[in-house]
Amino acid sequence: MTEFLNVDGGRIAYEVSGEGPLVVLAPGMGESRDAYRFVVPQLVSAGYRVAVTDLRGAGESDLSFTSFTRTDIAGDLVALIRHLGGPAVLVGHSISGGAVTIAAATAPELVSAIVELAPFTRAQAFSVAALKVKRVRQGSLHLAGAMFGSVKQWLAYLEVSYPGQRPADWTGQLARIEANLREPGRMKTLQKMTQSTPADAGAQLGSVRCPALIIEGTLDPDWADPKAEGEAIVAAMPAGVATLALVEGAGHYLHTQFPDQVVTHMLPFLAAAVRA
Repeated sequence: MTEFLNVDGGRIAYEVSGEGPLVVLAPGMGESRDAYRFVVPQLVSAGYRVAVTDLRGAGESDLSFTSFTRTDIAGDLVALIRHLGGPAVLVGHSISGGAVTIAAATAPELVSAIVELAPFTRAQAFSVAALKVKRVRQGSLHLAGAMFGSVKQWLAYLEVSYPGQRPADWTGQLARIEANLREPGRMKTLQKMTQSTPADAGAQLGSVRCPALIIEGTLDPDWADPKAEGEAIVAAMPAGVATLALVEGAGHYLHTQFPDQVVTHMLPFLAAAVRA
């Protein structure tokens, strides 16, 4: 059941299920909390209270927001944890991976651990060499179209971001995403998110003190070498704080494409975080 929380600038939509230690899941841009539809039941079955939220301006959240930085999203997530009675483990995908970094660094009393899925947590430098990799070149082309407001190009980017195996409800997933993005104002939110920089998140990597798990898909079109990107994030955090896991054959949306593998990586990490 959808609930709403008033935060600075509007309301964010979320829903909660299960009982136990709190885990909060945040999707990437252009997605809704539906992106975690295969992950939530597994975490609930494992004994967690799971809150999954729509980002500001996305899904069922209000369209009244005007700023969409990772710092803004982090503030929303911290407010949700406080509202639900944290602390919590924060899980963030893509832009939200950067947001959970900021939340962990700035509200350590509310964030017990973080999981970053294919995170945009560091500033990215343009690379001609990376564009020689076909999946990166294709993904970049479609993302450029989405930055100019093309829903069609965003859907084409998703096609590249799910190499090989796709969810059984793939056609329905694309239809749901397209319908949401064609609501007045939704695509504008995505555009503004694509224009935000990860620099604010990168600046906080060295301040994260809680355990962190970084999970990358080996065929993510956003990086020529996703493993190297994950290793760079781990290296930027204090020694011993972060670990890296890889999901072979996964693209950018690894938690929807290979949810079982992602949950397999998450469960031991969550259990250790809760014990701590």
